[in-house]
Amino acid sequence: MALTLKTNLADYAVTKAMKDGRVTSDVVTLDYCGPTPAHNGFKAMVRENKFDAGELAIVTFLQAKAYGKPYVLLPAPISGRFQHHCAGFNIDFGDIRPKDIEGKRVGVRTYTQTTALWIRGILRHECGVDLDKVTWMTLGDGHLAEYHDPVNCERLPAGSNIPEMMLKGELAAALLGEDMPKDPRVRTLVPDAMNAAKDWFARENVVPINHMFVVHAELSKKNPEAVREIYRMVKESRALAEGVPAIFPPIGMEANRKGIQLAIDWALDQKIIPRRLSVDELFDDVTANLG
Repeated sequence: MALTLKTNLADYAVTKAMKDGRVTSDVVTLDYCGPTPAHNGFKAMVRENKFDAGELAIVTFLQAKAYGKPYVLLPAPISGRFQHHCAGFNIDFGDIRPKDIEGKRVGVRTYTQTTALWIRGILRHECGVDLDKVTWMTLGDGHLAEYHDPVNCERLPAGSNIPEMMLKGELAAALLGEDMPKDPRVRTLVPDAMNAAKDWFARENVVPINHMFVVHAELSKKNPEAVREIYRMVKESRALAEGVPAIFPPIGMEANRKGIQLAIDWALDQKIIPRRLSVDELFDDVTANLG
């Protein structure tokens, strides 16, 4: 009889075949009981062990590992993209360059948001921005109860709308993913962001990872075959995916080592994790050998 696992997983091109029943298993049944959107389940996952398996933002997972939460990583990115375009400003209030946000207020949903990790890292390492000189205006806290934002973060009043505040000039800029306003006044803080991303990829050969598949450590310990089956399903589902960008995070531990290491380095630099992690400790004996 198949083992049923409580699973938190959103709809992505790479997971569609798993969720619509084209890829199944005799060993495990994935019960997709998580909320919509799936990131609303991350807090319950790391604070209450609510799910056996599913996706986690790479930043949330790094924090979970640093604070001793019982999840292990599968070498299977579920989502990822270039992030250079994810910082915007309203040109009506002046044409600004990345360094100009020093001493200013910049909005972001939460300081630990994965998009924010990547774009802040780009602003620091590609554009020379001193991130400690920016006041990060946030709407919410992180997923881990043990974590506290750096001292240069301030909480916005409940109900604040960051895109609107950026458009009104109340914030010098905003770090936004899909929420970036489709407004002709909005410009990317990183100049010529799309070409900057292409140049960065040519140098680094990394596509920033957003979410990866994880499993509860006890599941991996007691039922490694189930974990191997989940990885097989993810891999087969990816192979059947349509509409995936030509440049997308790869599958496999070594193929992702550089991207994961970069996430660790930038998370430590931005005071998101309390200690340096190694890539290898994110996996266990079962998941490190997948693929």
